[in-house]
Amino acid sequence: MDWAQFAQQMASMARDLLAQTSVDATLERVTASAVDLVEGCDAAGILVLHGTQVQSLSPTEQLVIDSDRLQERLSEGPCFDAARTKEGERVFRIPDFTQDQPRWPKFAPQAHELGIGSMMGFLLYTDEEELGALNVYSRSPGAFTDASELAGWLLASHAAVSFSSARTHTQLEQALSTRHAIGEAMGIIMGSHHLSEDQAFDVLRRYSQEKNVKLREVARLVCERGGLT
Repeated sequence: MDWAQFAQQMASMARDLLAQTSVDATLERVTASAVDLVEGCDAAGILVLHGTQVQSLSPTEQLVIDSDRLQERLSEGPCFDAARTKEGERVFRIPDFTQDQPRWPKFAPQAHELGIGSMMGFLLYTDEEELGALNVYSRSPGAFTDASELAGWLLASHAAVSFSSARTHTQLEQALSTRHAIGEAMGIIMGSHHLSEDQAFDVLRRYSQEKNVKLREVARLVCERGGLT
């Protein structure tokens, strides 16, 4: 492992991540970087758990999606464990799928049938939140070394911060957009019914509660239809 070259590539990746304009673009850059930077890596993806439901983000190959679906179905596997671990291990590794894996006895043989030779899962996290797992795959058994694991862990640690930042930026943009839509909807209600700002907001809020529809969706409907009818 040429750590000087790795450091240069990480610096280049960091600049690229800052330049991305969406969460999806950020994650695609992360998984592409995993293939480029982690020795032995043939494919990569990010697995996020919603309860026991798995979401595959930015997979570089179909193999990643197939592995995620298998882990979801079995509720077992290194990526599945990494994404739900809040304490203790941050890295899960299966070095050789041709050998028995007592920790994942159901997943390992079926994953081998998918064409996976070895894999690693890294928790994506910051100090405030759990974000899922970065998962790297090789078609060859024994492809990942200790250096590969360290490189993957460094990449995952860096990527988690970028992931969190991109998601926060997107949430802020959505909040500003929602605020603008609600203001526009209030203006429409005020003009058509000769109401004050507080009265117009109460109209939107009551409609939201009675119809069990989010306020931002009510605002969108008002803006599209010119009213609530």
